[in-house]
Amino acid sequence: MGYLKFDKTLLINLEESLKREILRTNRGGAYHSTTVVDCNTRRYHGLLVIPVPELDSDNHVLLSSLDETVIQHGAEFNLGVHQYPNNHFSPNGHKYVRQFEFDDLPKTIYRVGGVVLSKEKVFTAFENRILIKYTLLDAHSPTTLRFKPFLAFRNVNHLTFENGNVNRNYTEITNGIKTKMYEGYPDLHMQFSKPVKFVFNPNWHKNVEYYKEFERGFPCNEDLYVPGYFEVEIKKSEPIYFSGGDTFIDPELIEENYKAELNTRTPRTSFFNCLKNSAQQMYYRPNENDAYLLAGYPWFKVRARDLFISLPGGTLAIDDPIRFEKIMTTAMPAVRSFMKTGKMDPVILELDQPDVLFWIIWALQQYAKAEGKAKCIENYGAFINEILNYIIKHKNPDLHLDPNGLVYAAGKDKSITWMNSTSDGKPIVPRSGYIVEFNALWYNTLRFAAELEREKGKEKEAVKYEDMALKTGESFVETFLNGYGYLYDSVDGNYIDWSVRPNMLFAVSLDYSPLDRAQKRKILNIVTRELVTPKGIRSLSPKSEGYRPYYVGPQYERDLAYHQGTAWPWLFGAYLEAYLRLYQYAGVSFVERMLIGLDEEMNTHCIGTLSELFDGNPPFQSRGAISFAMNVTEILRVLKLLKSYNQ
Repeated sequence: MGYLKFDKTLLINLEESLKREILRTNRGGAYHSTTVVDCNTRRYHGLLVIPVPELDSDNHVLLSSLDETVIQHGAEFNLGVHQYPNNHFSPNGHKYVRQFEFDDLPKTIYRVGGVVLSKEKVFTAFENRILIKYTLLDAHSPTTLRFKPFLAFRNVNHLTFENGNVNRNYTEITNGIKTKMYEGYPDLHMQFSKPVKFVFNPNWHKNVEYYKEFERGFPCNEDLYVPGYFEVEIKKSEPIYFSGGDTFIDPELIEENYKAELNTRTPRTSFFNCLKNSAQQMYYRPNENDAYLLAGYPWFKVRARDLFISLPGGTLAIDDPIRFEKIMTTAMPAVRSFMKTGKMDPVILELDQPDVLFWIIWALQQYAKAEGKAKCIENYGAFINEILNYIIKHKNPDLHLDPNGLVYAAGKDKSITWMNSTSDGKPIVPRSGYIVEFNALWYNTLRFAAELEREKGKEKEAVKYEDMALKTGESFVETFLNGYGYLYDSVDGNYIDWSVRPNMLFAVSLDYSPLDRAQKRKILNIVTRELVTPKGIRSLSPKSEGYRPYYVGPQYERDLAYHQGTAWPWLFGAYLEAYLRLYQYAGVSFVERMLIGLDEEMNTHCIGTLSELFDGNPPFQSRGAISFAMNVTEILRVLKLLKSYNQ
């Protein structure tokens, strides 16, 4: 049995099958996403969801879904599934599903009487195009397939409703049609690999419901426009291909393109391969010369902190240093421009967050370990020195290097850390002053800089950074370490945040730490007792005031819970790295056991990837974005570390 395979028993049970989603993306930020039974449950779902830069910076749902109908002897069997109010589903195509697997690509097997039909989907890497292959595996009578496209042509954050502004015109093209509902959008080209009949029969399917939006407290019903339907005869063993894209394709090339795309896929036959695929889905190349990592799907863009935290795991951990270099080549001019002028980059958002520069250095430190210090110096030595000078000379308005060697950041009135949820523009978790992970990263930065300077033969510069690190380290222990064996989360004058949070982990996990072994062990023990869950590290201890483990309810309620007890898989990166540092080979079996909970996630929620966050209490339900880059890439980095111990 395949690693990602589901049988009829699960698939016909909508309570289970609708919880399981799929995601395929391309390098331009477009994607295809739905559930394993092809019933959309989010406004973000669609067969073809693409950016339309002429309109805005968001993605847009063009082709919401494509209902297939099997016709034999005049009897029609609709394979589609749509949800309507009051938990009503029509049609009920899920009852014909016999199997779904996702090892190479999403593949569904339907059985309608004596008809057995397979459907396989590929989303092309460098075009905005969904390709679907239909194969009639068995049939005892002449069979016709009917395809009914449901169109939306709207921003993923909005919903569409029946209106008189729709352009109902269409143009016949080879083996299909092209059409667009509104001006400003590209044409949607719907074509097949063989001639088909298109019947123009425009109508609206009203009040389709997306229950995931209802759960999140958002509007959840919309009307979808159906321009008509396609019909084509299909013979036993005959493959028929459908292409939906924003450009024309020669029908004779559809099968060739499909096979070429399939040959580039890494089979999802293991936990590692699933995460590798998921990481590669975050690659973003809006033009030929630039390369980025998206923060996640379906609604995240490129965010600076997420980009640099995700970079080592999303490239080096899967043996792709060239992509690391391409992304850094794109990012460096943006960072340099910000440091010089304060101007924000149009693609890499939130460059002004004060810890971003520390995460850049951390990412380059991982590169140095993977590719060698000499190569790191050659490619990024000057860039690292620019960042250090920028920090030391107090050029960042939100970050100040104090005489005691610690960095001070003002976060009372705006979110400046990864715990960035807000209410009425104010941070829900106001972390300000001396912030624990900022200063752990700063100490690590200084020691890494000294290491590189010594590698270059510049002993005087190396000693300068070591002396700075010594002062920082002494102040760090004096400021953050308390009598209970853990670290304060932040210290701002007389205000001390005693909350037990995971941010102190970085003082244990980083290559360089101001803490001794006994101090690290105590911190790790407290994190293990109070913060560890099977799905990630809690953002707040259940023993701390304000603990809210369930990320549910309206937006405001979810914002309050976002960093007040929810569990985050990406923090396993720091936690498990720290564990291996402290316990070496003796910690390997523990780390392997801890990863079992995430391995189980490959078959639930969004298949083959990791969601943004999880509830902090049982049953640890997944929440937020269906695929989150930092979670995927940090677990990949842990797997790479684990491999080094198992060799």
